[in-house]
Amino acid sequence: MSNRVVQGRMVTPEKLAELVEGESVLEAESITDADRDCPDCGGDVISVGYMPSVTEFVTGYKCQDCDWSADDRD
Repeated sequence: MSNRVVQGRMVTPEKLAELVEGESVLEAESITDADRDCPDCGGDVISVGYMPSVTEFVTGYKCQDCDWSADDRD
């Protein structure tokens, strides 16, 4: 599935990656279910793989119901 509803808005993979990263990204893969619950509200978490720069690939996680987001950077 390419688009998902996040906090009441339909988002593309690129827009979801921007919500997690806080700025625009170069490229984003399809949105997938993260099989985990949000640590803040218990809502469903989705994930997206994206490239914030030409040398980095990041997996970002975003709650569909609240502002919580995270990524897999150390």
